[in-house]
This record gives sequence, structure tokens and C-alpha cells, in this order.
Amino acid sequence: MKTSDFYYDLPQELIAQRPIEPRDASRLLVYDRKTGKTEHKHFYDITEYLTDNDVLVINNTRVIPARIFGTGRETGCRVEFLLHKRINMYEWKVLCKPAKKAKPNAVFDFGDKLSCTVTGTGEMGERTVKFEYDGVFEQLLSEVGQTPLPPYIHEKLKDGARYNTVYAKFDGSCAAPTAGLHFTPALLEKIKNKGVTVAEVLLHVGLGTFRPVQSDSIEEHKMHSEYWEISQETADILNNAKRSKKRIICVGTTSVRVLESAINEDGTFSPSSGNTEIFIYPPYKFKAVDALITNFHLPESTLIMLVSAFCGREETLRFYREAVENKYRFFSFGDACLLL
Repeated sequence: MKTSDFYYDLPQELIAQRPIEPRDASRLLVYDRKTGKTEHKHFYDITEYLTDNDVLVINNTRVIPARIFGTGRETGCRVEFLLHKRINMYEWKVLCKPAKKAKPNAVFDFGDKLSCTVTGTGEMGERTVKFEYDGVFEQLLSEVGQTPLPPYIHEKLKDGARYNTVYAKFDGSCAAPTAGLHFTPALLEKIKNKGVTVAEVLLHVGLGTFRPVQSDSIEEHKMHSEYWEISQETADILNNAKRSKKRIICVGTTSVRVLESAINEDGTFSPSSGNTEIFIYPPYKFKAVDALITNFHLPESTLIMLVSAFCGREETLRFYREAVENKYRFFSFGDACLLL
């Protein structure tokens, strides 16, 4: 298939520049895959579609202040670093801008307590760096780093917590699992009170999720790996759901990619972790997921390709056009859809 097969027209004014308040006041397009019908709701209405026969799977990663600016120790040049994947205690994969300034063995300082050395180079501005620091790395990062908002958001975020979910636990992402941004503690409590089981997985969002498709043919696109985990508790919940024929509803494409990466050949789950490069596009056969809550994604992105695999390409583009006509808000701080 061609990357252009997943293009749609989107007016610039529909790209959300700020999060809505409260979180669950965003709009919700509900699409039924069996009937092809759509409904227009608000996110707080989602409880109407959930029952005690459902398992809701959420990604509990937390976005870190992954955008930092370093000064070349020898050159004095200023370079932006986006931390996107941790290798070990000291080493990270990063994106640099301008990348040509971040040459092998170059040293960059981020204040007087944090520095890094470029130890490897990759494609499209990717570098491997080794940090040296005096103190606790996460604390130093919070002092010098910024929330790494996507490039299509031009307004400054007043509250950095709004680019994290209310259930975020584990640091490691450079972008938010945005479908989860719509939940409030009160809405989650209401969902649980309906008897819905909430299961947590982890996927640290990196290049695999947000890097654009550069090739004309989608089969030629290479996904970057992202780290994921499933606990014993979550594996037990998912296995029970499969045995009891409960509906598994993923919050976000990242949760989908965890489950579709982790499911065993016999349809069961085990407590496990790893790195996934899974790329889901039509005509992928889903093995773990029955329904999906997600935002509206960029044209020609791997995320709209995943949604197209779930709902069908033509149907996806059709309800995207309907969302445009109804002036839904798009992308990270935009509205959501429930795909049944």
C-alpha cells in the first residue's frame, strides 16, 4: 500500500493547540465497526458504552522533560537534544538539532552538573550519547529539561502535567499516550464502579510511535523499537478476559501495540517485557484487542494506519472526514474516538 492512501485534508485551525478543561469535556466520536454508524458525544459519555464485561487497558508511562539544550564544550554551539530511548543508566538514544553539530566524541554541557558525550550516530539526526552527572539524573533533567510538545503545537503549555495522564507512573516517554489524556480521576472511578476492570501496561513512547513515514510504500517503513512491560497481575486479568469472553478495550495505540506484541501463539499472556517494532497496517489480523479509544491522528502516519487496520481504510477516512466536517479538534490535545 502507498503512504498516500492514508492522506486526508485537515484545516490547520482544527489542530488543537491547548488541552481542554476539564479533561473529559473533549468530544467523542463513537464508531461501530459492525453497523458503520457514528455517534457524536462527549468523552464523559464513554461510560454509556462500558459494562462489567469489559477490561480497559491503559498505558501507565510518564512523559519526562526530554527536551534539553546543550552547549558544545569546544565549539560553543547550541544543540537541542530530544531523549527518546534509554539504553542503560547512562546512555540514551536522542534526536539532535542541528545534528551536524553533534559529531562523534563531541561533549555538550547542560549547566554545571550534567553533560554528555556523543558516542554514536544514526539516521535522520539520531545520536547515541553517554551522560555524566553529579547528583540524581531525573532531578537534574527536571531542572534543565522541557516538556517535549509535538512540533504542530505552537502555544506554550502552561501546566506541564496536562501532557501526562492522571494515571502516569513510570518515567520514560518523550511523547504522551494521548488517548489517556481525556480521563479524570472521577471518570476512572465511575468506570470502575460500573464493574469495568482496569489493567495497566507500560510502553515508553518513542520514535516508533511518532516518527513520520518517509517511504512511498508503507511496507518499506522501519519502525523504531519501544520498550514495553506486562505484569503478572495484568497477564492474569487478560487471560481471564479471554477465557470469559470479556471485551478488551485498549486506551490508545500504544496499549494496542503492547498487547499485539505480547500475546502468545495460544492466545494467552505471560508476565513479560521487551522491545517492539510492531507496525500495524491493513490487512493486519488483531489477536488481542476488541475495541479502541484513540485520538485523531496525523495524515499518512503509522497511527492512522493502525486505526485503518482496525476499522478498514475507507471507513476510517470516511469518519475522519465526518470529524473534519463537524469541526472536531485533532491530534495530541484534540478530541477522541471510540471504535467499537
